[in-house]
Amino acid sequence: MKEATIMQNHTNLEKYGLKDVTVNWNLSPEELQEITVEKGMGKETPNGTLAINTGKFTGRSPQDRFLVKDEYTADKVWWGKTNKPISTENFNALKNEIIKYLSGKEIYARDGYVCADPEYRTNIRTVTELPWSNMFVYNMFLRPSQKELENFEEDWLILCAPGYVCPEPKEYGIRQGNFSILDFTQKIALIGGSAYTGEMKKGIFSALNLILPTEKNVLPMHCSANVGKKGDTAIFFGLSGTGKTTLSADPERKLIGDDEHGWTADNTIFNFEGGCYAKVIDLSEEKEPDIFRAVKPGAILENIVFQEDGEPDYMDGSITQNTRVSYPIHHIDNIQETLYANNPKNIFFLTCDAFGVLPPVSKLTPGQAAYHFISGYTAKVAGTEAGITEPVPSFSACFGEPFMPLHPTAYGEMLSKKMTEAGVNVWLINTGWSAGPYGVGSRIKLKHTRAMITAILNGELDNVEYEQNFIFGLFMPKYCPGVPTEMLDPMNTWLQKGAYVGKAIQLAHSFHLNFEKFAQQASEQIIEGGPLIDEHHHLHEHF
Repeated sequence: MKEATIMQNHTNLEKYGLKDVTVNWNLSPEELQEITVEKGMGKETPNGTLAINTGKFTGRSPQDRFLVKDEYTADKVWWGKTNKPISTENFNALKNEIIKYLSGKEIYARDGYVCADPEYRTNIRTVTELPWSNMFVYNMFLRPSQKELENFEEDWLILCAPGYVCPEPKEYGIRQGNFSILDFTQKIALIGGSAYTGEMKKGIFSALNLILPTEKNVLPMHCSANVGKKGDTAIFFGLSGTGKTTLSADPERKLIGDDEHGWTADNTIFNFEGGCYAKVIDLSEEKEPDIFRAVKPGAILENIVFQEDGEPDYMDGSITQNTRVSYPIHHIDNIQETLYANNPKNIFFLTCDAFGVLPPVSKLTPGQAAYHFISGYTAKVAGTEAGITEPVPSFSACFGEPFMPLHPTAYGEMLSKKMTEAGVNVWLINTGWSAGPYGVGSRIKLKHTRAMITAILNGELDNVEYEQNFIFGLFMPKYCPGVPTEMLDPMNTWLQKGAYVGKAIQLAHSFHLNFEKFAQQASEQIIEGGPLIDEHHHLHEHF
């Protein structure tokens, strides 16, 4: 083994209770990759990229995520299915079990930070059982300089022990042997029984989603962001499969980040992270050139299947559909070096509407923006089961419900206020179907979606005429450069207008039903931002 690049023997892990451990401090990615391969925990692809398998868990386990309920969190958190409580006693008992489990082992420690804006910088110390988990942290968090490491003090600690499976989950107030728990008073993220690396990333994201809005007046966002040559920033929200990563990769604009950002009171948009964690199912150089080229030494591929020649087979989802790659952000060429920028001008909510009834582009009022943000709609195309062809509506509050500890309206109100104060335009972009639902119509072409976004970023939709969709209340431009005009009103593209209305009312009803759980805490302005009609209204006047 090469000598560790940064020795920090003065930092002792005994203060956390870890006894007789051999600690590898801040090893370089090359060293961690070498150890991983030597120990038979991973292998290298022909171009030298590390590939690992995360074992039993190939995704996050949302049902096994808990927040410690104590004085700090009791009245702040929106407790329920997403944010499940656990007692301080049970947390401490599990923490002691993990400390006992790690003691006596060779482990890996790393100091990094999150939040690229220096004012909000949050130091994270991570202690992992596995070398490649540590390399993931190098990729995903921000990397301190040699000097910054000298007097490093952590704000949060992550303890990650995939090999520890709790033998008596019920006694500790958890569901099964694996768990991911945040304690906001001790500032510890505790992960046991799962090697899925995303648990560390999203654990810290969840922590920031509580701390930033309540203590720092910063809106945390599950979004990608880029900045133009004139310094105008654009933000892209969207659930999986809506085009968030693809559409924010624009040769004319610099990438600030692809997944997690904060919006400060003085209108800075900053990346929380120092890397990207992208899906690679069906990855190709044509479809996602930036991601494809980022798969090189330093990146980590997760749960992929190999072809006979040793090359990754990105088409094969037999281990999981959630195959991933993590890489430091400098694997992408066109980035904003500081990872923050000012002057947000446009926000895009991306949705893949497989019902084919939402307009391809519409401009939202502040009330509509908050309503659609809190709803977080997309539609999943039904799986491969025989006979199931109907799309399924899917709602995830604030486009990131699993990671939001506060009530969604808290983020929605904050967004409305910020967009009004900053004069930001918010747009709903349907990257899904046109001329009929999935199976009948066709997917809106990427070149048309790109043309809409370019037109918006160039200010070309500022002075065109708009008309209102009579079901959803959305304002649709009557003209957009580079886009066939007949597409802009979705009803025009359907052969049978009555079928459009029926399908649109069905979706409007899904929106209303989903919003019922938020309505009590939503302002009048937000509630009025929803679809104009429910299925009880008559539509005769439109025919």
